[in-house]
Amino acid sequence: MDSLIVEHGTDRTIVRLERPRTLNSIDQTMVDELHTVCAQLELEPRVLIVTGTRTERGGIFASGADISQLRDRRRHDALRGINSSIFARIAALPMPVIAAIDGYALGGGAELAYAADFRIATTRVKIGNPEPNLGIIAAAGGCWRLVELVGEPVAKEILLAGRVLSADEALAIRLVSEVCEPDELLDRANALADRISGFDPLAVQVTKQVIHAPRAAHPVIDNLAQALLFESPEKAQRMDDFIQKRDARKGR
Repeated sequence: MDSLIVEHGTDRTIVRLERPRTLNSIDQTMVDELHTVCAQLELEPRVLIVTGTRTERGGIFASGADISQLRDRRRHDALRGINSSIFARIAALPMPVIAAIDGYALGGGAELAYAADFRIATTRVKIGNPEPNLGIIAAAGGCWRLVELVGEPVAKEILLAGRVLSADEALAIRLVSEVCEPDELLDRANALADRISGFDPLAVQVTKQVIHAPRAAHPVIDNLAQALLFESPEKAQRMDDFIQKRDARKGR
């Protein structure tokens, strides 16, 4: 691939955004390659870790959409939802998505992070949406995902007044789940992936779908999902193992 470095493991896929000369700006090639990765993960579900690269000026997650391409886009391009469609596809992947963020995550880069299920940041992270300064909006999910994640008052500070959050500020409002030093970033992301991979993959996939189901679908969808899992051999095996370990502890 031209703009991504992709590593497939047995239980996870790590994608590194790799356009350092443009500070990992998201262009059409990167979007197309992310679609390719998503197609693989839809067929063979794994945890996805998305991270950035390091430059001479430090780490960079993604500086936003590629302005040289964005400048020439017109109404029909906006209606195609070039970036919003790939971020929606990432958010809908069967297994959880972890954004491991270092340095700047601005504009489309921030929206990519918002599409993840978990966000881990380094101490030098700066995250925000300066789109109105360029005469556009955060149309790839920022205007609604950010409200869902942090609430309307803070979202308005970011979207309408250009507030850029530091790592500690993002942690305080739980936009990110943890903050670490840059050298620890992938270790933290992999540790989280390890925890998730220790669970029954089917139960994780079903849980993610139920979480994102419309409010009106509950509790019917919860009961149907649980009915599916109650018939799973993995459920029976895991519960048998739990009972055996519990009884063994009691025996001591």
